Amino acid sequence: MTVDRVATSSQAQYLLSQIMSANSALDTTQAQVASGKVSSNYVGIGDKTAALEAARAAAARADAYATNTQLALTQTDLQNTQLTQLSSLAAQLKQAVATAAGNGDGTGLMTSAQDIFQQASAILNSTDANGNYIYGGGQGDTKPFTATSLSDLASGPISSFFRNGAQKKSVLVGDGDSVQIGVLASDIGTELMTALNTLNLSNSPPGSLDGQLTGAQSSNLSDAVLPQAATAATGLNAATAVNGQTYSRLKDDIANQQSLSTLYKGFVSDIEDVDMTQAVAKLNQNQVALQAALEVTAKLGQLSLLNYLPSVTMTG
Repeated sequence: MTVDRVATSSQAQYLLSQIMSANSALDTTQAQVASGKVSSNYVGIGDKTAALEAARAAAARADAYATNTQLALTQTDLQNTQLTQLSSLAAQLKQAVATAAGNGDGTGLMTSAQDIFQQASAILNSTDANGNYIYGGGQGDTKPFTATSLSDLASGPISSFFRNGAQKKSVLVGDGDSVQIGVLASDIGTELMTALNTLNLSNSPPGSLDGQLTGAQSSNLSDAVLPQAATAATGLNAATAVNGQTYSRLKDDIANQQSLSTLYKGFVSDIEDVDMTQAVAKLNQNQVALQAALEVTAKLGQLSLLNYLPSVTMTG
């Protein structure tokens, strides 16, 4: 007679399946604890996959808008500095002309005008970090203002010295939402150069304004040059204010995009990031479950009917 084991084949198969299940669960929780993610593939994410990818794409889009807007903010900040300088130059010209006309003395007036022209020209032809002309209006590789000296302005209409394009630069700050940040050299330089040219034409013959002025010369400065200088100063103040408003708008847009990015990334985290406290607790549970399954299987494999037969005392 043979002594069979208590465990049957079906019981063994059942126990084996339990071990495999416990081992799979343990592998899953170990991977979660190690990576911090619910799953390394979409299978583990299940029906939340579409929501996950939509949130991830929205976060990436918000980050891209924030980056582009930051670049635009940098340019607008530079423009603010330069427009403020141009406005100050126009104010200097206005004050110099008013003082000369009021005192009847033009000493140093043309020297100031020459200096104002050179500084204004340098600003109008300034470039960004990539070497593109900031005020080129879509023609970043073309010098927007071509006059090289104050006397050049007398050779043609002021408009002929501006070679900038007409397209002002804009930046997307959101889906379907763009902000115009570009400023054209002709928009900010024409009135100032017109006033400078009128002043230079009044200095005929050259040097005639250097010193005591005649009544006619003083009147010409007051009636012809001063109003143009005042108009240039007013226009540049307005352009600086508009640019400042754009700067503030861009700062708000960056904050909004960063907030949206944080929100969308939170959605992504809620879906794909594991709760580490729960994952560690579950890991411990799965380790205990696997150990228990292995121990039970091992013990059942060692049992036979002999374990249940009554002991027999042998006598001599």
